[in-house]
Amino acid sequence: MIKIGIIGDIGSGKSFVAKQFGFPVFNADKEVTKIYKNNKNCFINLKKQLPKHISSFPIKKNELGEAILENQTNLKKIIKIVHPYVRNLMNKFLHKNKKKKFIILDIPLLLESKLNKKKFILIFVSAKKKEITKRLSKRPNYNKKIFNKLRKLQLPLEFKKKKSNFIIKNNFKIKSVRKNVKVLKNRILKI
Repeated sequence: MIKIGIIGDIGSGKSFVAKQFGFPVFNADKEVTKIYKNNKNCFINLKKQLPKHISSFPIKKNELGEAILENQTNLKKIIKIVHPYVRNLMNKFLHKNKKKKFIILDIPLLLESKLNKKKFILIFVSAKKKEITKRLSKRPNYNKKIFNKLRKLQLPLEFKKKKSNFIIKNNFKIKSVRKNVKVLKNRILKI
């Protein structure tokens, strides 16, 4: 099994690129949304740590957003609670797909949370800052202050680029991204 980690800036199109490979994708953001919706234990732990912000189950992202805006340590508390659930789900995903040729890991803090192993192939999604900002501002839950705090958690983009085995340019044009992914897939198969 070839494990591919997709890394890059917030809003650079990592999830879109991940889908283009046509293999099973572990999308951490989607898993976190499910955890907030369905995991009572996670809710109980967050309520204990952030009683002023978490009111009821299912967990509301806007309440977490307010906690993050109030204090950077709240963000670290959230990560510390949610991260083990995500790691557990990722391990189940890996086990379930162990016979697949490729699996794709779309995990925003893959390097930061030390989830990548030496055998992972890292692909950095490169996109223009102006395009990223334009696309982020269209998201329904976009809050510039929260995104800036999340960015501070990330390792510098240049460091991520250097750690990557491949760089794929995302110009946000479907045909061109698909073509780039196809070329990349063929290169990886030759490794």
